[in-house]
Amino acid sequence: MRFREHPLPLPRVVGLVAALLGLLLPLVAFTTPAHAAPTGFRVVNGRLLEASGNDFVMRGVNHAHTWYADRIDSLAHIKAKGANTVRVVLSNGDRWTRNDASDVANVVAQCKQNRLICVLEVHDTTGYGEQSGATTLSRAADYWISVRSALAGQEDYVIVNIGNEPYGNTNYTNWTADTKAAIQKLRGAGFDHTLMVDAPNWGQDWAFTMRDNAASVFAADPDANTVFSIHMYGVFDTAAEISDYLGRFVAAKLPIVVGEFGHDHSDGNPDEDTILAVTQQLRLGYLGWSWSGNGGGVEYLDMVTNFDPNRLTSWGERLFNGANGIAATSEEAAVYGSASGGDTTAPTAPTAPTASSVTASSVALSWGAATDAVGVTGYDVVRISGGTESVATTTTGTTATVTGLAANTSYTFAVYARDAVGNRSQRSATVTVTTSSGGTTGACAVGYRVTGEWPGGFQGEVTVRNTGGSAVNGWTLRWTFPAGQRITAMWGGTPAQSGAEVTVTSAAYTAAIPASGSVTLGFTGTRSGSNPSPTVFSLNGAECSVA
Repeated sequence: MRFREHPLPLPRVVGLVAALLGLLLPLVAFTTPAHAAPTGFRVVNGRLLEASGNDFVMRGVNHAHTWYADRIDSLAHIKAKGANTVRVVLSNGDRWTRNDASDVANVVAQCKQNRLICVLEVHDTTGYGEQSGATTLSRAADYWISVRSALAGQEDYVIVNIGNEPYGNTNYTNWTADTKAAIQKLRGAGFDHTLMVDAPNWGQDWAFTMRDNAASVFAADPDANTVFSIHMYGVFDTAAEISDYLGRFVAAKLPIVVGEFGHDHSDGNPDEDTILAVTQQLRLGYLGWSWSGNGGGVEYLDMVTNFDPNRLTSWGERLFNGANGIAATSEEAAVYGSASGGDTTAPTAPTAPTASSVTASSVALSWGAATDAVGVTGYDVVRISGGTESVATTTTGTTATVTGLAANTSYTFAVYARDAVGNRSQRSATVTVTTSSGGTTGACAVGYRVTGEWPGGFQGEVTVRNTGGSAVNGWTLRWTFPAGQRITAMWGGTPAQSGAEVTVTSAAYTAAIPASGSVTLGFTGTRSGSNPSPTVFSLNGAECSVA
């Protein structure tokens, strides 16, 4: 597969092993060696601080830059969704095409332009000892030294994640010594950055090697400026495992972030709700995997479809807009505050949105563009209820479809504009919309069924029946997918999809539906995880019964 290797861990006796090994972890503060004063980010009492002393909590996502170097605009889109951090995949050239110093400098510049903290990682170390072709942490350290010209002076903005998921499930006990050596090699080469180190066991540390040796690794850093990163997939499928693992680091005053996690995986079903809740409770950082472009059977980990920021998947919707998600909890790094200079002028407010295509569960909104001295990079559509507002969706354009609404309910929406450095406009005027009742008002009935499924995809069939007394000549059928499904091909009609909302216009040979007659459409689509059926359909604006 193109990337993301997380094979099944060795069998675990989680409760007993965790209890026994947990006794070995020092849970008291320790004296750190004398060290140089960091020039940018630094670790103090287990917390990651900016140079200003501001406590910084990462809220962001991973972006697969090394495989998709032409998608650098994704950083602006990630920022527009509310993230304060992006973890960027790079290669040292051992397994994939090397990202040279010029490219790394451009990535850093784009992070800064979009007011994001940049966590840079070498991916070639993934699964060393088990994955063919994987390289060592020492080789990763050599790469960082070779591109140091792009990183020097960027300590306020860049964290160096030495190597992704070093060691698979073979010889992983070597992780401790190898990690210490890589840290010391970088310090010896003059790196003053905060360093981040991933756990072994494909990042999931099911054998607790990182957990039980984190104190000695931290002490081996002469700058005392190392952060630990755990990747939470199938190993972390219960709330108890998540809370226990993170809680031990916090109790020991050792800095920890969840550097990768998802809502599902081939090795098990991670408990993403607990990951989000516990990291918020403990004020720990998290970085979801990943923005877009996943392959090899884990396409369901894409947050947006085909790098389109207006096509959030169900995973993307959960991470960005759900409880304890990025939109609700992210705080921009203080280094980008107005005191640091630069553009501090907000865009003008967009014009009031107008509503169209109102159904029982969705509405399409459009508005006039805002203007800005630098450039508008995104819009936040907010739902207003009394004196509070919540983000309904974000987009880089001037249209958006809001889904997941309740039938026969009044909603009020408005729009904000954001510019390239994160300044936010005044709120636009509002529009109030009442969704349709969802009752059967049209002379039509629709049957929907899944005729076949496979990992990440499915085939479906839609039958449209004319239950009236006169023929239908030309039609438009609409429905809303409930779980991020996307149509990839259709026969019998021409589909268009905006977010979850699907609009199908008749083909020439299906345009006429005689009284008491029917036509059948077929299609293929993609899915991420579950594949529930739509529940509301409308034909030419009238809602149909569901057969």
